[in-house]
Amino acid sequence: MFLYLLTLCDMALLQILHYPDPRLHKKAKPVAQVDDRIRQLVADMAETMYDAPGVGLAATQIDVHERVVVIDTSEEKNDLRVLINPEIISRSDEASVYEEGCLSVPGVYDEVERPSRVRVRARNLKDEVIEFDAEGLLAVCVQHEIDHLNGKVFVQHLSLLKQTRLKAKLRKQERELERA
Repeated sequence: MFLYLLTLCDMALLQILHYPDPRLHKKAKPVAQVDDRIRQLVADMAETMYDAPGVGLAATQIDVHERVVVIDTSEEKNDLRVLINPEIISRSDEASVYEEGCLSVPGVYDEVERPSRVRVRARNLKDEVIEFDAEGLLAVCVQHEIDHLNGKVFVQHLSLLKQTRLKAKLRKQERELERA
């Protein structure tokens, strides 16, 4: 699928928003039509995700507030999944804890508990409805990226104490960059 995108579009690296940017908390709107604009957006998002490098990217993270996600959890980085208007239609009762990171919160990793398995419904680039079951890293990634579309960053799953410390650390880093 990614090779198909390469032949279709000139791709561009996009700017990723960094937490605590308030635009990360804006809820994304559904995509009305899968057209060339959306295909270009997906191509640019995929290039940005692979370059970062990351395993997932939601349009919200690049200040586009539409329900579009790209994911590739493969070791070879050759299994791009495109999810347009994704929704979780069922979750397992069983939960798992994974260490998560985020392209919008660089250098920060922490454990987050989420359902172990999810069933997902979305549209693909051909505007077809797809459904699949996800577990392990893919389940974590899908839930993490859908959180972004809903205006939630993974650090909001952490304790208030950890969130407060993280914000203070990020503000300090920002001040140091401004002085440099």
